[in-house]
This record gives sequence, structure tokens and C-alpha cells, in this order.
Amino acid sequence: MTTDTRRRRTATDLFLKTSTAAHRTLLTLSGGRLGTRFKKMPTLALTTTGRRTGLPRTVILTVPVVDGDTYLIVASRGGGDVSPDWYHNLRADPAVEVSFQHGPTRPMTARVLDPDERNALWPRVLEAYPGYGTYQARTTRRIPLVLLTPRD
Repeated sequence: MTTDTRRRRTATDLFLKTSTAAHRTLLTLSGGRLGTRFKKMPTLALTTTGRRTGLPRTVILTVPVVDGDTYLIVASRGGGDVSPDWYHNLRADPAVEVSFQHGPTRPMTARVLDPDERNALWPRVLEAYPGYGTYQARTTRRIPLVLLTPRD
């Protein structure tokens, strides 16, 4: 990895962590009246288990596709060359917790879509937010889609 790549990745990490913290604060201070939608999409708080630490890790994400109580999320990381940490965490342990639009936290299971499923749903993702197409154009990796379903 070049020094320039490392520098860009560090700047992106800082931006994403700061954005998530600011968004979480907005949700908390407003009691969920603000921050439950972003770029015309609903948001959710996803809590994964850190694959190295075993500690809970929570991020705020947009949800481009909602189908009842099933949610589709995008591991775009803004079109970065690596997938976000939360993605790697749920690959290691798919048992996650989700608070949809600042609602109650529910246990869910995360499943990364296979290439055919991803290709079938990608147009719906772009319909919800065309910016995901820009993110995909920024990177050579295929941006994963993750389906979150309620756990029994």
C-alpha cells in the first residue's frame, strides 16, 4: 500500500467515524425526530460484534431497499478500495442488532448477497440513490449488498 493510499484511507476513516458520531448524536438529542432519513432514504443503526475485539460496534447507515421488516444495506464505504469495518465484522459474525429509524433494537441476521442476487437488486439500490453508481465507479471492487432479516 502506498503512502498516498494510506493517507486517503485514514482521511476517509476519520470522515466516516465523525459522520457516524454526529448522526448518532443528532438522533439521540432529537429523540429520533431528526436523522431518521438521509438522502431520501431511511436510516438504521447497525450493531455488529468487532471481529478482533469482540466489542459491540454501531454505525448509522442508509437503507435503500426496505421490504417489510427486511432491509438491504450497501457496503460502499463511499466507493473506497476496501469494504467498511462493519461489513468485515458481520462476515465474521452475522448475528447483528438493528434499530430502524431510531426504533427499538431488534436481533437480526446479516447475509451477504451472492453475485446473482446482488445484480438483481442493484437497480433498486440505484433507483433509491443514484450516488451508489458513482461509488461503484470509484473502485474496482464489487460493492457488496447485505440483507438484514429478523432473527427468530
